[in-house]
Amino acid sequence: MVRVTLPFHLRNLAQTEQEVQLSVAPPVSVSTVLDALEAAYPVLKGTIREHETLKRRAFLRFFACGEDISTEDPGRSLPESIANGTEPLMVIGAIAGG
Repeated sequence: MVRVTLPFHLRNLAQTEQEVQLSVAPPVSVSTVLDALEAAYPVLKGTIREHETLKRRAFLRFFACGEDISTEDPGRSLPESIANGTEPLMVIGAIAGG
């Protein structure tokens, strides 16, 4: 089971806890995790990535094992500790302002 943590606005929308567990078939990547997340919580479709292009929304970031992987290829395999559920894939809402 892959663990995913969600920011407040997304877990509020999905009416779930901060962390969700998903069954994701290998290879585990950001794309396959988001596919599973959107299948389990259809209301999240289009909130984390664009409907048409599937690109990450500008004010969301992805962290794996303490590293920002937001700009990496979403099809790239995630570390084993994410794939086996030891560490969560973190979806973080970015903060902007002046």
